Amino acid sequence: MPMVTIQVTREGSKPGTSAVTADEKAQLIKGVSQLLLDVLNKPLDATFVVIEEVEMENWGVGGLPVQEYRRQKQAK
Repeated sequence: MPMVTIQVTREGSKPGTSAVTADEKAQLIKGVSQLLLDVLNKPLDATFVVIEEVEMENWGVGGLPVQEYRRQKQAK
């Protein structure tokens, strides 16, 4: 029984959105489940997919909170 956790940032994937949509989540669940079936022959009804949304202030890159990193990168 595989269990897959997908972490996504809570900022949306399109302008004007602030989170991943229910449809996008459904597509992720379907795609990951199908991949495990295709590659590892794991049945769809035995595959669990968890999607965790990470708030912007809870992650960083390049030694900086992500918002500061993006500000600095844009200024260059």
